[in-house]
Amino acid sequence: MKQVFLTAEWRYLAMLNFEVDRSVLEPLTPKGTELDTTAGRHFISLVGFLFLDTHVLNVPAFFHRDFEEVNLRFYVKRPQTGVTRHGVVFIRELVPLPLVAGAARLTYNEPYRTVPMTHTQVEAAGELQSIEYRFGGPRDECRLAIHVDGPPHPIPPDSDAEFLSERPWGYTRQRDGGTIEYRVEHARWNVWSNPRCELEGPLAEFYDEPFASILKKAPASAFIADGSAVAVHLPERIV
Repeated sequence: MKQVFLTAEWRYLAMLNFEVDRSVLEPLTPKGTELDTTAGRHFISLVGFLFLDTHVLNVPAFFHRDFEEVNLRFYVKRPQTGVTRHGVVFIRELVPLPLVAGAARLTYNEPYRTVPMTHTQVEAAGELQSIEYRFGGPRDECRLAIHVDGPPHPIPPDSDAEFLSERPWGYTRQRDGGTIEYRVEHARWNVWSNPRCELEGPLAEFYDEPFASILKKAPASAFIADGSAVAVHLPERIV
């Protein structure tokens, strides 16, 4: 397995999940992978979360250790002999730090963009009440917020939440049409289910069609994952 490139804590992953037709995703699917489905359904997810205590090659990322990210992703798999690797492909990743975006583009060719970002976390009696992520400037700011009640619970086996969150591999199309694969390790998360969610703002400033229009619809599901420590390995070319 390739060396660990990055370690961090991913916390309060707010996930809005939208069902889409496979024809939307087929042109974006990297070589060597195929679209992954649950009960015949295809999804994209808009995910806001906190990147905390970030280290790159075991060195603290000074002045870049804690920040927000919002990404738009879909789900693929790579069949292997006797096993199938389940992973994600990113359509767009937003962060507030140019050096983070530049390092990710250089190492993985990930579709990062640098935009202003903030978050607001509300707790009461030690329990999470809501998490909100804002991205964009004064003229194009968008807002993703999820409100929850009660404590989190383990992800049920064979659930949509398991399909969408248990993704130990990432895949990225390269400039020459090839594909890289990288491992993402983390513990199994707990989730807050059945939340109240909000997504507003000029999404077309950040996402091409048809994704901007898809994101304006009501999501098929939403939840917050509590998150954990993560380790992202260096990539390996598979095609």
